[in-house]
Amino acid sequence: MTLNEAIVARHSVRNYMDTPLTAEQIETLNVDIARCNREGDVHLQLITDEPNCFQAEKPHYGRFSGVRNYIALVGRKGSGLDERLGYYGEQVVLLAQTLGLNTCWVGLTYKKTPAALKMEKGETVRGVIAIGAGTTQGVQHRSKAFEAVTEGTDFPDWFRQGVEAALLAPTAVNQQKFKFILKDGTVRAKAGLGFFAKMDLGIVACHFEVASGHRFFLEQLHKS
Repeated sequence: MTLNEAIVARHSVRNYMDTPLTAEQIETLNVDIARCNREGDVHLQLITDEPNCFQAEKPHYGRFSGVRNYIALVGRKGSGLDERLGYYGEQVVLLAQTLGLNTCWVGLTYKKTPAALKMEKGETVRGVIAIGAGTTQGVQHRSKAFEAVTEGTDFPDWFRQGVEAALLAPTAVNQQKFKFILKDGTVRAKAGLGFFAKMDLGIVACHFEVASGHRFFLEQLHKS
């Protein structure tokens, strides 16, 4: 499965089977997480076989069940952290999909300071990503129209492909509060208002870059 195929196949899954991750899956994910941490100055962490983050004694806490593995979204407090966590976290999500795993971004319904985390001074936990073998493959969410999330004229095919992929990305409560702007051949992504809007922006930018072949987001963050 390619990353473009993973974008189409990925849906948020909240219920998981009691199937542990394989050693190969864990190694592959950890190698990519290490890359993301180096490149993005973040501290993503894969936690396995640890049910307490989702309060396992309450099987349907937050409409989740069976979650025993998750990726913690950790980083040093500062400008651009949420955007980078979204951008690099979604890279790992797409990799997980190619490995036959399901995922779900979680911003609220989890234990905020899981004991398994390794926290350094000045770091904060901004959310987690549930990961494992889902009981289903999830369902496609409803999306806004292309015109509702873009600004500009005379859009080339690569830009349309990027936006269409971004519309398949997970966002908080499926609000899709973002805009992709094309001006003088330069792409810029803009977040709307909302508690997780900045993290969502990083997530959708990841999809846009994979599908369009145009990398722009990290440069945009450096200029912000």
